[in-house]
Amino acid sequence: MIYLQLFWSFFKIGMFSFGGGYAMIPIIQREIESHEWIAAKEFADIVAVSQMTPGPLAVNAATYIGVKIAGVLGSAVATFAVSLPSFIIIISIANFLVKFKESNTINSVLKGIRPVTTGLISSAVIFFAQMSVFTGDISYKNLKNIFIGEFSRFTEGMQLHTGPLVIFLLILVAVKKFKLHPIPAVLCSAALGIILT
Repeated sequence: MIYLQLFWSFFKIGMFSFGGGYAMIPIIQREIESHEWIAAKEFADIVAVSQMTPGPLAVNAATYIGVKIAGVLGSAVATFAVSLPSFIIIISIANFLVKFKESNTINSVLKGIRPVTTGLISSAVIFFAQMSVFTGDISYKNLKNIFIGEFSRFTEGMQLHTGPLVIFLLILVAVKKFKLHPIPAVLCSAALGIILT
């Protein structure tokens, strides 16, 4: 039944997504690809739109995918499922927060989770680079060519899209050097997207 599939998939996403929205992207992508719910390019568009709409990325993605797959009820099921684990965890530890913060075991667990979060966010960067700046195979399988010193094999058949690359570089400089606020950065990116792509 599609509602159970939506619930279980988004419950897993909510349960195992440490590190916020960008760290969730590879997990969401893996789930939607395993069920063949939407194409990778459409998922990239969902994430882009989610950055310009209120609410967390995972909730926005769950709402969109749910409504596309199973209508309004599917949207409600997916949104509820992705939010439920956080609610359960916060309610469970709220009374013990101080004890958890001072626990060496919990601190060790959190230190172990941080590198995983970095890896998941890096995976999201690779996914978006493939969806916007590059065409070609920049999959993990092809990335190994860099590590074994065969950079020419990595870049073989790859094309660079200058419009998205220019947008990326302009916004990167504006945010890092001139401290541009994220909201104008997103709006400027949307305007530049219309002009340059």
